[in-house]
Amino acid sequence: MSAANDAPTSGRIEGGRHVLPLRVYYEDTDAQGIVYYANWLRYLERGRTELLRLIGLEHTALRAERGINWVVRRCTVDYLKPARLDETIDVITRCGEIRGASLAMLQEARRQGDALVRAELLIACMNDAGRPMRIPADARMALNPVAVPAEAPRSRHIRI
Repeated sequence: MSAANDAPTSGRIEGGRHVLPLRVYYEDTDAQGIVYYANWLRYLERGRTELLRLIGLEHTALRAERGINWVVRRCTVDYLKPARLDETIDVITRCGEIRGASLAMLQEARRQGDALVRAELLIACMNDAGRPMRIPADARMALNPVAVPAEAPRSRHIRI
């Protein structure tokens, strides 16, 4: 087996959405074998991180080379259905409205197409001093494959 086959997956872009398959491990669950509510935030973070990695906006490189940090400013989560130990889920990520120094990320966790969790996050682009900075043009372009159309309604009305 080659080293490329040993690498963890960054998921895939499919139909204008980033899809990251994940498995529910024992450590992710509560005493009943159900995913603990706070761990959904970790799954969503992995989805956003792997999307950025896949489109060439890896966190460590952006910080080291350009002083860019992505920071969650707001997060709204709807918990719809539980996931259980050993199940596989897909974390679906889409980019909503892109503004000067922030963007909306729309996420959903699904099991076999069935929505389990929906989230909308406001992500701020910050410099090393902790001040907002404009999202660079190349980052905007890189997000285009997963961005909702410009004529779409504001993010909170969009379903992935």
